[in-house]
Amino acid sequence: MSTATAVNYKEVIERAIKAIHARTFFAEYPEHPKAYGEEAPNKGLEAYNTQLGKQFCGLLQQNPVAWVGEEVSPYTGKALGVTYPTFEVETLIVRAGRAFGQWKKLNADERAEILVNALDRIKLRFFEIAHATQHTTGQSFIMSFQASGPHASDRALEALAMGYEELNRFPSNIVWEKPMGKASVVLQKTFKPVPKGIALCIGCSTFPTWNSVPGLFASLVTGNTVIVKPHPKSVYPIAIVVAEIQAALQAKGIDANVCQLAVDSSSNLITKQLAEHPLVKMIDYTGGSSFGDYIESIPGKVTFTEKAGVNSVILDSVADLKPVVQNLSFAVSLYSGQMCTAPQNFFIPEGGIKQGDTVIPYEEVKKALVDAIAGIANHPQMGPGTLGAIQNPATVKRVESVKDISTVLLESKAVANAEFPEARTCSPIVLEADAHDKGVYENELFGPIVLIIKTKDTNQSIELAKSMAEKHGAITFSAYTTDEQVANTITEELESVFAPVSLNLTGMIWVNQHATFSDFHVTGGNPAGNASFTNPEYVNKRFVWVGHRRIQ
Repeated sequence: MSTATAVNYKEVIERAIKAIHARTFFAEYPEHPKAYGEEAPNKGLEAYNTQLGKQFCGLLQQNPVAWVGEEVSPYTGKALGVTYPTFEVETLIVRAGRAFGQWKKLNADERAEILVNALDRIKLRFFEIAHATQHTTGQSFIMSFQASGPHASDRALEALAMGYEELNRFPSNIVWEKPMGKASVVLQKTFKPVPKGIALCIGCSTFPTWNSVPGLFASLVTGNTVIVKPHPKSVYPIAIVVAEIQAALQAKGIDANVCQLAVDSSSNLITKQLAEHPLVKMIDYTGGSSFGDYIESIPGKVTFTEKAGVNSVILDSVADLKPVVQNLSFAVSLYSGQMCTAPQNFFIPEGGIKQGDTVIPYEEVKKALVDAIAGIANHPQMGPGTLGAIQNPATVKRVESVKDISTVLLESKAVANAEFPEARTCSPIVLEADAHDKGVYENELFGPIVLIIKTKDTNQSIELAKSMAEKHGAITFSAYTTDEQVANTITEELESVFAPVSLNLTGMIWVNQHATFSDFHVTGGNPAGNASFTNPEYVNKRFVWVGHRRIQ
Protein backbone atom coordinates (compact mmCIF):
# COMPACT_ATOMS: atom_id res chain seq x y z
CA MET A 1 0.00 0.00 0.00
CA SER A 2 1.06 3.57 -0.58
CA THR A 3 1.95 6.18 2.01
CA ALA A 4 0.14 9.37 1.07
CA THR A 5 1.09 12.84 2.21
CA ALA A 6 -1.46 14.86 4.13
CA VAL A 7 -3.86 16.79 1.91
CA ASN A 8 -6.30 19.51 2.81
CA TYR A 9 -9.48 17.65 1.95
CA LYS A 10 -11.59 20.79 2.39
CA GLU A 11 -9.66 22.65 -0.28
CA VAL A 12 -9.87 19.69 -2.66
CA ILE A 13 -13.65 19.44 -2.15
CA GLU A 14 -14.14 23.18 -2.58
CA ARG A 15 -12.21 23.18 -5.87
CA ALA A 16 -14.27 20.26 -7.11
CA ILE A 17 -17.61 21.85 -6.16
CA LYS A 18 -16.60 25.08 -7.86
CA ALA A 19 -15.71 23.12 -11.01
CA ILE A 20 -19.02 21.23 -10.93
CA HIS A 21 -20.93 24.51 -10.99
CA ALA A 22 -18.69 26.26 -13.52
CA ARG A 23 -18.61 23.26 -15.96
CA THR A 24 -15.33 24.62 -17.41
CA PHE A 25 -12.15 22.56 -17.75
CA PHE A 26 -10.83 21.29 -14.44
CA ALA A 27 -8.62 18.38 -13.45
CA GLU A 28 -7.50 17.74 -9.90
CA TYR A 29 -5.33 14.90 -11.19
CA PRO A 30 -3.29 15.84 -14.30
CA GLU A 31 -3.50 13.39 -17.19
CA HIS A 32 0.15 13.90 -18.15
CA PRO A 33 2.40 11.12 -16.77
CA LYS A 34 5.27 13.56 -16.22
CA ALA A 35 3.20 15.38 -13.59
CA TYR A 36 3.86 12.56 -11.12
CA GLY A 37 7.64 12.75 -10.97
CA GLU A 38 10.56 11.05 -12.68
CA GLU A 39 10.63 8.01 -10.41
CA ALA A 40 6.92 7.18 -10.61
CA PRO A 41 6.95 5.27 -13.94
CA ASN A 42 9.69 2.85 -12.89
CA LYS A 43 8.19 2.35 -9.44
CA GLY A 44 4.83 1.55 -11.00
CA LEU A 45 6.31 -0.95 -13.45
CA GLU A 46 8.35 -2.56 -10.67
CA ALA A 47 5.26 -2.87 -8.47
CA TYR A 48 3.31 -4.44 -11.34
CA ASN A 49 6.05 -6.94 -12.19
CA THR A 50 6.49 -7.83 -8.52
CA GLN A 51 2.77 -8.57 -8.16
CA LEU A 52 2.58 -10.92 -11.15
CA GLY A 53 2.23 -14.58 -10.22
CA LYS A 54 1.48 -13.82 -6.57
CA GLN A 55 -1.41 -13.42 -4.19
CA PHE A 56 -2.79 -9.88 -3.98
CA CYS A 57 -2.30 -9.25 -0.28
CA GLY A 58 -3.11 -5.55 -0.10
CA LEU A 59 -6.71 -6.00 1.00
CA LEU A 60 -7.66 -5.75 4.67
CA GLN A 61 -10.23 -8.55 4.44
CA GLN A 62 -9.57 -11.45 6.75
CA ASN A 63 -9.98 -15.24 6.47
CA PRO A 64 -10.73 -15.86 2.79
CA VAL A 65 -12.16 -19.22 1.80
CA ALA A 66 -9.97 -19.47 -1.31
CA TRP A 67 -7.76 -17.53 -3.73
CA VAL A 68 -8.75 -17.19 -7.40
CA GLY A 69 -7.53 -15.35 -10.47
CA GLU A 70 -8.03 -15.76 -14.21
CA GLU A 71 -6.72 -12.56 -15.78
CA VAL A 72 -4.91 -13.00 -19.10
CA SER A 73 -3.07 -10.23 -20.93
CA PRO A 74 -4.56 -9.47 -24.37
CA TYR A 75 -1.05 -8.31 -25.32
CA THR A 76 1.00 -11.36 -24.36
CA GLY A 77 -1.63 -14.08 -24.20
CA LYS A 78 -0.18 -15.10 -20.84
CA ALA A 79 -1.93 -15.32 -17.49
CA LEU A 80 -1.04 -12.60 -15.02
CA GLY A 81 -1.03 -15.23 -12.28
CA VAL A 82 -2.42 -12.81 -9.70
CA THR A 83 -4.90 -14.37 -7.29
CA TYR A 84 -7.36 -12.64 -5.00
CA PRO A 85 -9.09 -13.66 -1.77
CA THR A 86 -12.66 -14.88 -2.09
CA PHE A 87 -15.43 -14.91 0.50
CA GLU A 88 -18.88 -16.37 0.95
CA VAL A 89 -21.64 -13.97 -0.03
CA GLU A 90 -23.12 -14.03 3.44
CA THR A 91 -19.72 -13.18 4.95
CA LEU A 92 -19.46 -10.11 2.72
CA ILE A 93 -22.98 -9.03 3.63
CA VAL A 94 -22.52 -9.51 7.37
CA ARG A 95 -19.24 -7.60 7.39
CA ALA A 96 -20.74 -4.78 5.32
CA GLY A 97 -23.69 -4.58 7.70
CA ARG A 98 -21.46 -4.39 10.78
CA ALA A 99 -19.26 -1.73 9.23
CA PHE A 100 -22.34 0.28 8.23
CA GLY A 101 -23.15 0.92 11.88
CA GLN A 102 -19.87 2.76 12.36
CA TRP A 103 -19.61 4.43 8.95
CA LYS A 104 -23.09 5.97 8.92
CA LYS A 105 -22.39 7.78 12.22
CA LEU A 106 -19.61 9.84 10.66
CA ASN A 107 -20.59 13.21 9.30
CA ALA A 108 -20.00 14.35 5.73
CA ASP A 109 -16.70 16.05 6.57
CA GLU A 110 -15.29 13.01 8.32
CA ARG A 111 -16.17 10.73 5.44
CA ALA A 112 -14.94 13.23 2.83
CA GLU A 113 -11.59 13.55 4.57
CA ILE A 114 -11.05 9.78 4.47
CA LEU A 115 -12.11 9.51 0.83
CA VAL A 116 -9.95 12.39 -0.37
CA ASN A 117 -7.06 10.77 1.45
CA ALA A 118 -7.86 7.51 -0.35
CA LEU A 119 -7.67 9.32 -3.70
CA ASP A 120 -4.33 10.77 -2.69
CA ARG A 121 -3.09 7.25 -1.95
CA ILE A 122 -4.44 5.95 -5.26
CA LYS A 123 -2.60 8.74 -7.08
CA LEU A 124 0.71 7.26 -5.93
CA ARG A 125 -0.18 4.02 -7.72
CA PHE A 126 -1.36 5.44 -11.05
CA PHE A 127 1.46 3.77 -12.99
CA GLU A 128 0.87 0.36 -11.45
CA ILE A 129 -2.83 0.77 -12.17
CA ALA A 130 -1.93 1.68 -15.77
CA HIS A 131 0.05 -1.53 -16.34
CA ALA A 132 -2.68 -3.55 -14.62
CA THR A 133 -5.31 -1.96 -16.85
CA GLN A 134 -3.29 -2.41 -20.04
CA HIS A 135 -2.78 -6.11 -19.40
CA THR A 136 -6.36 -6.85 -18.36
CA THR A 137 -8.31 -4.69 -20.81
CA GLY A 138 -6.11 -4.34 -23.89
CA GLN A 139 -6.05 -0.54 -23.77
CA SER A 140 -2.82 1.11 -24.83
CA PHE A 141 -0.54 2.11 -21.97
CA ILE A 142 -1.22 5.85 -22.23
CA MET A 143 -4.97 5.28 -22.43
CA SER A 144 -4.75 2.89 -19.48
CA PHE A 145 -2.84 5.48 -17.48
CA GLN A 146 -5.24 8.31 -18.22
CA ALA A 147 -8.54 6.44 -18.06
CA SER A 148 -7.88 4.26 -15.01
CA GLY A 149 -5.69 6.81 -13.22
CA PRO A 150 -6.31 10.57 -13.39
CA HIS A 151 -9.60 10.49 -15.29
CA ALA A 152 -11.09 7.84 -13.00
CA SER A 153 -9.97 9.69 -9.88
CA ASP A 154 -11.44 12.92 -11.21
CA ARG A 155 -14.75 11.11 -11.74
CA ALA A 156 -14.54 9.73 -8.21
CA LEU A 157 -13.86 13.20 -6.83
CA GLU A 158 -16.73 14.63 -8.86
CA ALA A 159 -19.17 12.14 -7.29
CA LEU A 160 -17.64 12.67 -3.87
CA ALA A 161 -17.97 16.47 -4.13
CA MET A 162 -21.52 16.27 -5.46
CA GLY A 163 -22.45 14.01 -2.55
CA TYR A 164 -20.74 16.27 -0.04
CA GLU A 165 -22.64 19.30 -1.31
CA GLU A 166 -26.00 17.51 -1.21
CA LEU A 167 -25.36 16.26 2.31
CA ASN A 168 -24.84 19.86 3.38
CA ARG A 169 -27.78 21.31 1.47
CA PHE A 170 -29.95 21.75 4.56
CA PRO A 171 -29.08 22.84 8.12
CA SER A 172 -28.64 20.05 10.62
CA ASN A 173 -30.19 21.84 13.59
CA ILE A 174 -32.57 24.79 13.91
CA VAL A 175 -34.99 26.36 16.35
CA TRP A 176 -38.38 26.69 14.65
CA GLU A 177 -40.86 29.20 16.05
CA LYS A 178 -44.40 29.79 14.85
CA PRO A 179 -46.23 32.84 16.28
CA MET A 180 -49.65 31.86 17.67
CA GLY A 181 -51.10 35.18 18.88
CA LYS A 182 -49.97 35.84 22.42
CA ALA A 183 -47.91 32.68 22.48
CA SER A 184 -45.60 30.83 20.14
CA VAL A 185 -44.90 27.22 19.31
CA VAL A 186 -41.19 26.53 19.52
CA LEU A 187 -39.66 23.34 18.21
CA GLN A 188 -36.13 22.07 18.04
CA LYS A 189 -35.72 20.51 14.59
CA THR A 190 -32.94 18.33 13.29
CA PHE A 191 -32.48 17.27 9.67
CA LYS A 192 -30.38 14.24 9.00
CA PRO A 193 -29.30 12.56 5.74
CA VAL A 194 -29.69 8.85 6.48
CA PRO A 195 -27.83 6.40 4.20
CA LYS A 196 -29.76 3.45 2.79
CA GLY A 197 -27.36 0.63 3.69
CA ILE A 198 -25.28 -1.75 1.60
CA ALA A 199 -24.43 -0.88 -1.99
CA LEU A 200 -23.19 -3.25 -4.68
CA CYS A 201 -20.88 -1.98 -7.44
CA ILE A 202 -20.65 -4.32 -10.45
CA GLY A 203 -17.62 -3.66 -12.66
CA CYS A 204 -16.97 -4.30 -16.34
CA SER A 205 -14.00 -5.85 -18.15
CA THR A 206 -13.01 -2.93 -20.40
CA PHE A 207 -12.97 0.00 -17.95
CA PRO A 208 -12.55 -1.60 -14.51
CA THR A 209 -11.97 1.63 -12.57
CA TRP A 210 -13.38 4.53 -14.64
CA ASN A 211 -16.85 3.02 -14.73
CA SER A 212 -16.84 1.80 -11.12
CA VAL A 213 -15.44 4.60 -8.99
CA PRO A 214 -18.21 7.19 -9.49
CA GLY A 215 -20.83 4.93 -7.93
CA LEU A 216 -18.35 3.61 -5.38
CA PHE A 217 -17.45 7.07 -4.08
CA ALA A 218 -21.03 8.37 -4.35
CA SER A 219 -22.22 5.55 -2.09
CA LEU A 220 -19.34 5.90 0.36
CA VAL A 221 -19.57 9.66 0.85
CA THR A 222 -23.31 9.38 1.52
CA GLY A 223 -22.65 6.90 4.32
CA ASN A 224 -23.28 3.55 2.69
CA THR A 225 -20.98 0.55 2.75
CA VAL A 226 -19.98 -0.89 -0.62
CA ILE A 227 -19.23 -4.35 -1.98
CA VAL A 228 -17.26 -4.08 -5.22
CA LYS A 229 -17.82 -7.03 -7.57
CA PRO A 230 -15.27 -6.73 -10.42
CA HIS A 231 -15.34 -8.63 -13.69
CA PRO A 232 -13.26 -11.80 -13.16
CA LYS A 233 -11.09 -10.89 -16.16
CA SER A 234 -10.30 -7.36 -14.91
CA VAL A 235 -9.71 -7.35 -11.17
CA TYR A 236 -6.22 -5.98 -10.58
CA PRO A 237 -6.87 -2.25 -11.27
CA ILE A 238 -9.93 -1.96 -9.03
CA ALA A 239 -8.29 -4.17 -6.40
CA ILE A 240 -5.66 -1.44 -5.97
CA VAL A 241 -8.40 1.17 -5.57
CA VAL A 242 -10.24 -0.87 -2.93
CA ALA A 243 -6.96 -1.62 -1.11
CA GLU A 244 -6.15 2.08 -0.82
CA ILE A 245 -9.66 2.96 0.33
CA GLN A 246 -9.33 0.30 3.03
CA ALA A 247 -5.94 1.69 4.04
CA ALA A 248 -7.42 5.19 4.38
CA LEU A 249 -10.28 3.80 6.47
CA GLN A 250 -7.93 1.88 8.75
CA ALA A 251 -5.72 4.94 9.22
CA LYS A 252 -8.70 6.71 10.81
CA GLY A 253 -9.71 3.75 12.94
CA ILE A 254 -12.67 2.81 10.74
CA ASP A 255 -13.60 -0.77 9.89
CA ALA A 256 -12.00 -1.53 6.50
CA ASN A 257 -15.05 -3.62 5.58
CA VAL A 258 -16.83 -0.36 4.77
CA CYS A 259 -15.48 -1.14 1.29
CA GLN A 260 -14.94 -4.77 0.28
CA LEU A 261 -13.76 -6.49 -2.88
CA ALA A 262 -15.88 -9.49 -3.88
CA VAL A 263 -13.89 -11.51 -6.41
CA ASP A 264 -15.37 -14.54 -8.12
CA SER A 265 -14.58 -16.74 -11.11
CA SER A 266 -16.25 -17.26 -14.47
CA SER A 267 -17.23 -20.76 -13.36
CA ASN A 268 -18.71 -19.63 -10.04
CA LEU A 269 -20.20 -16.15 -10.43
CA ILE A 270 -21.74 -14.53 -7.37
CA THR A 271 -23.17 -11.39 -8.96
CA LYS A 272 -26.81 -12.47 -8.87
CA GLN A 273 -26.51 -13.75 -5.30
CA LEU A 274 -25.24 -10.36 -4.22
CA ALA A 275 -27.68 -8.37 -6.34
CA GLU A 276 -30.72 -10.28 -5.09
CA HIS A 277 -29.70 -10.29 -1.43
CA PRO A 278 -32.39 -8.46 0.57
CA LEU A 279 -29.82 -6.40 2.51
CA VAL A 280 -28.31 -4.94 -0.68
CA LYS A 281 -30.24 -1.72 -1.21
CA MET A 282 -28.42 -0.11 -4.16
CA ILE A 283 -26.69 -1.44 -7.25
CA ASP A 284 -24.30 0.32 -9.63
CA TYR A 285 -23.86 -1.57 -12.90
CA THR A 286 -21.87 -1.14 -16.09
CA GLY A 287 -22.12 -3.66 -18.91
CA GLY A 288 -24.40 -5.24 -21.49
CA SER A 289 -28.06 -4.31 -21.77
CA SER A 290 -29.47 -7.78 -21.11
CA PHE A 291 -27.92 -8.13 -17.66
CA GLY A 292 -28.52 -4.44 -17.03
CA ASP A 293 -32.24 -4.92 -17.68
CA TYR A 294 -32.19 -7.76 -15.17
CA ILE A 295 -30.51 -5.54 -12.57
CA GLU A 296 -33.14 -2.84 -13.09
CA SER A 297 -35.92 -5.43 -12.70
CA ILE A 298 -34.92 -6.70 -9.24
CA PRO A 299 -37.63 -5.59 -6.78
CA GLY A 300 -36.73 -3.27 -3.94
CA LYS A 301 -33.42 -2.01 -5.35
CA VAL A 302 -32.25 1.47 -6.27
CA THR A 303 -30.23 0.99 -9.45
CA PHE A 304 -27.74 3.10 -11.36
CA THR A 305 -27.02 1.53 -14.74
CA GLU A 306 -24.83 2.24 -17.74
CA LYS A 307 -25.74 -0.25 -20.43
CA ALA A 308 -25.28 -0.35 -24.20
CA GLY A 309 -26.41 2.12 -26.83
CA VAL A 310 -26.43 2.50 -30.59
CA ASN A 311 -24.31 5.59 -31.16
CA SER A 312 -24.92 7.36 -34.46
CA VAL A 313 -23.25 9.93 -36.71
CA ILE A 314 -25.10 12.10 -39.22
CA LEU A 315 -23.20 13.63 -42.13
CA ASP A 316 -25.12 16.50 -43.74
CA SER A 317 -22.58 19.14 -44.80
CA VAL A 318 -19.00 20.08 -43.95
CA ALA A 319 -16.57 22.93 -44.38
CA ASP A 320 -13.83 20.44 -45.25
CA LEU A 321 -14.32 16.66 -45.41
CA LYS A 322 -10.71 15.68 -44.68
CA PRO A 323 -10.52 16.74 -41.00
CA VAL A 324 -13.99 15.28 -40.46
CA VAL A 325 -13.07 11.78 -41.63
CA GLN A 326 -9.76 12.02 -39.77
CA ASN A 327 -11.65 12.75 -36.57
CA LEU A 328 -14.28 10.07 -37.11
CA SER A 329 -11.80 7.40 -38.15
CA PHE A 330 -9.86 7.94 -34.94
CA ALA A 331 -13.07 7.84 -32.90
CA VAL A 332 -14.02 4.40 -34.25
CA SER A 333 -10.45 3.08 -34.05
CA LEU A 334 -9.64 4.20 -30.50
CA TYR A 335 -9.31 1.06 -28.34
CA SER A 336 -10.76 -0.88 -31.27
CA GLY A 337 -14.24 0.47 -30.63
CA GLN A 338 -14.46 -1.22 -27.21
CA MET A 339 -16.00 1.87 -25.67
CA CYS A 340 -19.63 2.54 -24.84
CA THR A 341 -19.15 5.97 -26.41
CA ALA A 342 -17.73 4.78 -29.75
CA PRO A 343 -19.76 5.70 -32.87
CA GLN A 344 -21.23 2.79 -34.83
CA ASN A 345 -23.84 3.95 -37.35
CA PHE A 346 -22.93 6.54 -39.98
CA PHE A 347 -25.93 7.98 -41.82
CA ILE A 348 -25.03 9.52 -45.19
CA PRO A 349 -27.58 10.82 -47.77
CA GLU A 350 -27.56 9.04 -51.13
CA GLY A 351 -27.26 12.44 -52.81
CA GLY A 352 -23.99 13.14 -51.00
CA ILE A 353 -23.08 15.98 -48.64
CA LYS A 354 -22.29 19.64 -49.21
CA GLN A 355 -18.77 20.98 -48.87
CA GLY A 356 -19.04 24.71 -49.27
CA ASP A 357 -20.79 25.37 -52.60
CA THR A 358 -20.13 21.91 -54.02
CA VAL A 359 -21.60 18.48 -53.38
CA ILE A 360 -19.40 15.50 -52.59
CA PRO A 361 -21.10 12.36 -53.97
CA TYR A 362 -22.10 9.61 -51.58
CA GLU A 363 -19.52 7.20 -53.01
CA GLU A 364 -16.70 9.69 -52.44
CA VAL A 365 -17.78 10.39 -48.87
CA LYS A 366 -17.94 6.67 -48.20
CA LYS A 367 -14.51 6.09 -49.72
CA ALA A 368 -12.96 8.96 -47.76
CA LEU A 369 -14.20 7.52 -44.48
CA VAL A 370 -13.16 3.96 -45.31
CA ASP A 371 -9.70 5.10 -46.47
CA ALA A 372 -9.20 7.12 -43.27
CA ILE A 373 -10.11 4.12 -41.09
CA ALA A 374 -7.81 1.86 -43.10
CA GLY A 375 -5.05 4.46 -42.88
CA ILE A 376 -4.95 4.25 -39.09
CA ALA A 377 -4.95 0.45 -39.04
CA ASN A 378 -2.18 0.29 -41.65
CA HIS A 379 0.05 2.89 -39.98
CA PRO A 380 2.93 0.98 -38.32
CA GLN A 381 3.21 3.41 -35.40
CA MET A 382 -0.25 4.94 -35.05
CA GLY A 383 -2.18 1.72 -35.64
CA PRO A 384 -1.06 -0.41 -32.65
CA GLY A 385 -1.11 2.51 -30.23
CA THR A 386 -4.60 3.62 -31.25
CA LEU A 387 -6.26 0.24 -31.62
CA GLY A 388 -4.70 -1.43 -28.59
CA ALA A 389 -5.72 -5.05 -28.13
CA ILE A 390 -9.03 -6.91 -27.94
CA GLN A 391 -10.05 -7.67 -24.35
CA ASN A 392 -12.41 -10.56 -25.07
CA PRO A 393 -11.97 -13.23 -27.78
CA ALA A 394 -15.75 -13.07 -28.27
CA THR A 395 -15.28 -9.60 -29.78
CA VAL A 396 -13.07 -11.02 -32.51
CA LYS A 397 -15.70 -13.68 -33.20
CA ARG A 398 -18.35 -10.97 -33.42
CA VAL A 399 -16.34 -9.11 -36.04
CA GLU A 400 -16.03 -12.32 -38.05
CA SER A 401 -19.74 -13.08 -37.74
CA VAL A 402 -20.98 -9.73 -39.10
CA LYS A 403 -19.33 -10.30 -42.47
CA ASP A 404 -22.44 -12.15 -43.61
CA ILE A 405 -25.02 -9.56 -42.57
CA SER A 406 -24.22 -6.88 -45.18
CA THR A 407 -21.79 -5.64 -47.83
CA VAL A 408 -18.21 -5.45 -46.56
CA LEU A 409 -16.43 -2.23 -47.54
CA LEU A 410 -13.31 -2.80 -45.44
CA GLU A 411 -12.14 -6.14 -44.13
CA SER A 412 -10.89 -6.47 -40.59
CA LYS A 413 -7.38 -7.75 -40.06
CA ALA A 414 -4.83 -8.37 -37.35
CA VAL A 415 -2.63 -5.36 -36.59
CA ALA A 416 1.04 -6.12 -35.97
CA ASN A 417 2.37 -4.81 -32.68
CA ALA A 418 6.18 -4.72 -32.56
CA GLU A 419 6.25 -4.48 -28.76
CA PHE A 420 3.75 -7.30 -28.24
CA PRO A 421 3.91 -9.76 -31.17
CA GLU A 422 1.32 -12.04 -29.53
CA ALA A 423 -1.25 -9.30 -29.04
CA ARG A 424 -4.86 -10.14 -29.91
CA THR A 425 -5.71 -7.40 -32.40
CA CYS A 426 -8.49 -6.65 -34.83
CA SER A 427 -8.86 -3.58 -37.05
CA PRO A 428 -12.33 -2.12 -37.75
CA ILE A 429 -14.57 -3.82 -40.25
CA VAL A 430 -16.76 -1.44 -42.27
CA LEU A 431 -20.11 -2.56 -43.62
CA GLU A 432 -22.61 -0.81 -45.87
CA ALA A 433 -26.38 -0.98 -45.51
CA ASP A 434 -29.48 0.74 -46.86
CA ALA A 435 -31.81 2.67 -44.61
CA HIS A 436 -34.49 -0.02 -44.80
CA ASP A 437 -32.08 -2.70 -43.48
CA LYS A 438 -32.82 -1.87 -39.84
CA GLY A 439 -32.13 -5.41 -38.73
CA VAL A 440 -28.49 -4.87 -39.71
CA TYR A 441 -27.80 -1.72 -37.71
CA GLU A 442 -30.46 -1.36 -35.02
CA ASN A 443 -28.51 -3.11 -32.24
CA GLU A 444 -25.15 -2.42 -30.64
CA LEU A 445 -22.36 -4.42 -32.28
CA PHE A 446 -19.68 -4.07 -29.62
CA GLY A 447 -16.13 -3.77 -30.90
CA PRO A 448 -14.46 -2.49 -34.07
CA ILE A 449 -17.60 -2.62 -36.25
CA VAL A 450 -18.70 0.34 -38.38
CA LEU A 451 -21.86 0.61 -40.48
CA ILE A 452 -22.30 3.16 -43.27
CA ILE A 453 -26.01 3.57 -43.92
CA LYS A 454 -27.30 5.16 -47.12
CA THR A 455 -30.36 7.31 -46.49
CA LYS A 456 -32.77 9.21 -48.72
CA ASP A 457 -31.75 12.55 -47.21
CA THR A 458 -30.72 14.18 -43.95
CA ASN A 459 -34.30 14.22 -42.70
CA GLN A 460 -34.38 10.44 -42.91
CA SER A 461 -30.96 10.28 -41.24
CA ILE A 462 -32.35 12.28 -38.33
CA GLU A 463 -35.47 10.14 -38.16
CA LEU A 464 -33.48 6.91 -38.05
CA ALA A 465 -30.89 8.14 -35.56
CA LYS A 466 -33.62 9.41 -33.27
CA SER A 467 -35.50 6.14 -33.53
CA MET A 468 -32.36 4.14 -32.68
CA ALA A 469 -31.71 6.29 -29.60
CA GLU A 470 -35.30 6.08 -28.44
CA LYS A 471 -35.63 2.31 -28.84
CA HIS A 472 -32.13 1.10 -28.08
CA GLY A 473 -30.43 4.00 -26.33
CA ALA A 474 -27.49 6.22 -27.21
CA ILE A 475 -24.66 7.39 -25.00
CA THR A 476 -23.16 9.66 -27.66
CA PHE A 477 -24.37 11.19 -30.91
CA SER A 478 -22.41 13.16 -33.48
CA ALA A 479 -23.50 15.32 -36.42
CA TYR A 480 -21.79 17.40 -39.09
CA THR A 481 -23.61 20.28 -40.73
CA THR A 482 -22.83 23.84 -41.79
CA ASP A 483 -26.54 24.72 -41.84
CA GLU A 484 -27.61 26.28 -38.56
CA GLN A 485 -31.25 25.37 -39.11
CA VAL A 486 -30.31 21.71 -39.67
CA ALA A 487 -28.09 21.83 -36.59
CA ASN A 488 -31.00 23.13 -34.50
CA THR A 489 -33.33 20.46 -35.87
CA ILE A 490 -30.85 17.69 -35.09
CA THR A 491 -30.30 19.00 -31.58
CA GLU A 492 -34.02 19.35 -30.85
CA GLU A 493 -34.90 15.93 -32.23
CA LEU A 494 -32.13 14.07 -30.41
CA GLU A 495 -32.57 15.86 -27.11
CA SER A 496 -36.26 14.87 -27.22
CA VAL A 497 -35.04 11.29 -26.71
CA PHE A 498 -32.42 12.45 -24.20
CA ALA A 499 -29.38 11.89 -26.40
CA PRO A 500 -26.50 14.41 -26.15
CA VAL A 501 -25.37 15.99 -29.43
CA SER A 502 -21.79 16.76 -30.48
CA LEU A 503 -21.61 19.03 -33.51
CA ASN A 504 -18.79 19.33 -36.04
CA LEU A 505 -16.01 17.83 -33.94
CA THR A 506 -12.59 17.93 -35.59
CA GLY A 507 -9.03 18.05 -34.35
CA MET A 508 -7.99 16.74 -30.94
CA ILE A 509 -11.45 16.21 -29.47
CA TRP A 510 -13.56 13.14 -30.19
CA VAL A 511 -17.14 12.13 -29.54
CA ASN A 512 -15.88 9.25 -27.34
CA GLN A 513 -14.59 11.67 -24.72
CA HIS A 514 -16.65 12.95 -21.82
CA ALA A 515 -14.90 15.53 -19.65
CA THR A 516 -15.19 15.17 -15.90
CA PHE A 517 -16.72 18.13 -14.05
CA SER A 518 -18.28 19.29 -17.34
CA ASP A 519 -19.94 16.58 -19.45
CA PHE A 520 -22.67 14.34 -18.07
CA HIS A 521 -21.76 10.76 -18.94
CA VAL A 522 -24.99 9.03 -20.01
CA THR A 523 -28.13 11.11 -19.60
CA GLY A 524 -30.19 8.46 -17.84
CA GLY A 525 -33.10 9.30 -20.13
CA ASN A 526 -32.94 6.57 -22.76
CA PRO A 527 -32.40 2.77 -22.74
CA ALA A 528 -28.58 3.15 -22.65
CA GLY A 529 -28.77 3.62 -18.89
CA ASN A 530 -30.91 5.02 -16.08
CA ALA A 531 -28.25 7.14 -14.37
CA SER A 532 -25.83 9.94 -15.20
CA PHE A 533 -22.28 10.72 -14.07
CA THR A 534 -22.71 13.00 -12.20
CA ASN A 535 -25.88 14.88 -11.40
CA PRO A 536 -27.56 15.47 -8.01
CA GLU A 537 -29.93 12.52 -8.49
CA TYR A 538 -26.91 10.23 -8.76
CA VAL A 539 -26.10 10.88 -5.10
CA ASN A 540 -29.49 11.91 -3.66
CA LYS A 541 -31.02 8.49 -4.31
CA ARG A 542 -28.41 6.94 -2.00
CA PHE A 543 -29.74 8.54 1.19
CA VAL A 544 -32.97 9.90 2.69
CA TRP A 545 -33.56 13.16 4.52
CA VAL A 546 -35.21 12.50 7.87
CA GLY A 547 -36.46 15.35 10.03
CA HIS A 548 -36.97 15.10 13.80
CA ARG A 549 -38.88 17.55 16.01
CA ARG A 550 -38.84 18.18 19.76
CA ILE A 551 -40.82 20.68 21.75
CA GLN A 552 -38.64 23.47 23.10
